[in-house]
Amino acid sequence: MKANIYRSIHCGEVNEKHIGEVIRVAGWVENIRDHGGVIFVDLRDETGVVQIVSNDDSIFNDLTRESTISLEGTVRMRDEENFNSKISTGTIEILTNGFDMLGKANNELPFEIITSTNVNEETRLKYRYLDMRNKKVHDNIKFRSEVLKFIRNKMDSLNFTEVQTPILTASSPEGARDFIVPSRRFHGKFYALPQAPQIFKELLMVGGIDKYYQIAPCFRDEDCRADRTLEFYQLDFEMAFVTEEDVYEVGEEIFYSLFKNFSDKEISDRPFKRIPYKEAMLKYGTDKPDLRNPLEIIDLTEEFKNTTFKPFQKSIIRGIKVDNIADKPNSWFNELVDYASSIGMPGIGYISVMDDMSFKGPIDKFLSDEERNELIKKAELKEGSVLFFIANKKEKIAANFAGMIRTELGKKLELIDPNKFEFCIINDMPMFEYNEEEGKYDFGHNPFSMPQGGKEAYNGNIDDILAYQFDFVCNGYEMSSGAVRNHDLDLLMKGFNLVGYTEETVKDKFKSLYTAFRYGVPPHAGMAPGIDRILMLLRDEPNLREVQAFPPNVSGQDNMMGSPSEITETQLREVHIKIR
Repeated sequence: MKANIYRSIHCGEVNEKHIGEVIRVAGWVENIRDHGGVIFVDLRDETGVVQIVSNDDSIFNDLTRESTISLEGTVRMRDEENFNSKISTGTIEILTNGFDMLGKANNELPFEIITSTNVNEETRLKYRYLDMRNKKVHDNIKFRSEVLKFIRNKMDSLNFTEVQTPILTASSPEGARDFIVPSRRFHGKFYALPQAPQIFKELLMVGGIDKYYQIAPCFRDEDCRADRTLEFYQLDFEMAFVTEEDVYEVGEEIFYSLFKNFSDKEISDRPFKRIPYKEAMLKYGTDKPDLRNPLEIIDLTEEFKNTTFKPFQKSIIRGIKVDNIADKPNSWFNELVDYASSIGMPGIGYISVMDDMSFKGPIDKFLSDEERNELIKKAELKEGSVLFFIANKKEKIAANFAGMIRTELGKKLELIDPNKFEFCIINDMPMFEYNEEEGKYDFGHNPFSMPQGGKEAYNGNIDDILAYQFDFVCNGYEMSSGAVRNHDLDLLMKGFNLVGYTEETVKDKFKSLYTAFRYGVPPHAGMAPGIDRILMLLRDEPNLREVQAFPPNVSGQDNMMGSPSEITETQLREVHIKIR
């Protein structure tokens, strides 16, 4: 082998044009087959697989699967009956007389590479470097690179300036728990990893950067789930001297062009449907509705204001009407009742509409004729319809349960088209929300949003104050959160005062922003699409971990690297920490 030359061509690029040529390839041994004196080896690299053949099986005696080798050989046509249409190199093979061992693999592998995606996730993540040799996993990582390249080109075409903001910063109360980093030089003080570049992006606006963006890492010490992990990336962008509509336009351009370019699925036309938060919570029971599901929730509280049915008395009542399912067997309805119990509901009532427009079901006997007529009118019931009821004393809980029942009905009835991306924008978010556990009001999303109505907004009921805050939603996932920022320091302080922060506290927690806003700040707005969620939807993956190179497991542990891990007493002393 010539010095430092391991290959002259990639495995997947060898084709019939190379027949008769002597070439050198390198890669991983995917499979070894001994056909009685003739040995076949499938050699794989990032571009594909090529078949190696030798008439001297003794030279491969020491070869193990997943070892890395380099070899030289002559390209020849396979016998026609041995063509393999499943691979691009299926009509040719490389005849060789030997190979160079580059990195020998153990005989025993933790799992089969070709089927690694069916293995327990804990094992896959522990041996992630093996897992990513699986084509599906490998393609996800390559796909991520292509998407990020596309995003950067798109932002450049829209005249945004890419800026990197610090990873070590100060802790601030922005909603989630911070990851904190102790300081060695400053006794008893800590850095924090940024939950998002929120304050830095606003300071860039103060600094005169007209249109900023970055692919920003974000860190939040929260419990992991399918669509949330400890470390994630977002396309963070902000613009000066703009309105909410300007941000909508850029957001729609990014999402539409991105999903159009990387998917064959049907995509919502622009402009995306805009739904006020209050309407979303009533019609869909969530602020991230899946609009592929045609079912809508209706409010039936007024229709039951005089009910004699005790579970409905003094309660918020929501209903979901589904046509043409009255003939479903009892077992079908029992499955829905079981699901309702599994999510914490005491049960779910329903009525079926018969041929003569009479009702059938466990709740019918508690209905008056007036209530029956009102339900027919309000829910637009017809023969074959079924009306499901969700009740709770608290409006938020009733909405949440109704939303989950709506989703379950959509799945059971196969109403959700998997070949669509349905986008919408949820806006008119409440500025504040009441925290019953703490007995006080807090910011509904983040404290930096502009209240609708400006200073006049704070003259009314706190529950009625809306923010210029919005989410881009697709197929039931929050894809991006954004807002028009509050650039008026006095107005910003008014909001903080309403949730119990003194001016001294704001100065301490948001010192840079408090000071910078006294030196001429432009009106500004922006948003932050989630990169990992975008990839998750584009690749039809069940969770974010499938589109990240080295994710932690669902518990937030990295068993491959062994983190979180203990550190030495010396390290603890250096940062002035004692474990209690």
